[in-house]
Amino acid sequence: MNPVIEIRVDRVSQLFNMLDPFPFRERDLDEAAEAFIVDWARELPPGAAVAILVHLPAGEAASPEAQGLPEAIRHYFELRTQALSFELRELFRVGRISLLIGCVVLALCLGLARLIGEPSLERLGGFAAEGLLILGWVALWRPMEIFLYDWWPIARQRRLYRRLAVAEVKVRPA
Repeated sequence: MNPVIEIRVDRVSQLFNMLDPFPFRERDLDEAAEAFIVDWARELPPGAAVAILVHLPAGEAASPEAQGLPEAIRHYFELRTQALSFELRELFRVGRISLLIGCVVLALCLGLARLIGEPSLERLGGFAAEGLLILGWVALWRPMEIFLYDWWPIARQRRLYRRLAVAEVKVRPA
């Protein structure tokens, strides 16, 4: 049996951001509702399919909004998945540009360090050459941070939203 995320509300509108001007099925989830669903989904086994069960009063459960709730929730998490995919692509784009800039700076610093670090310039030249070497390696700090660490949380969140986008959503009268 799939793990189930259960939500109890009095009205369907409690699940959605009422300031959102879009039609009901295209509205964003309320921040608290999204946080509740996402936090609960994080605690579930990573590979398991997820189901979302929304408990509503009998009259509200029969409403057209309640019948459209599964589609609206799936649509929301599909959009969030797409947004995170865009964010990840943008992060890697910035990483590639940063890497190019960092490599150019490193090459310039290495070249200048060789010129400055000649033994004839003695101690001051050696100090400046070491400083340039450090500057060159520091120029690679941000791209390495992006490619080694920054993308993990975004990819993890995207996987979670993908799971929620395909979750079976049921409405049950309370």
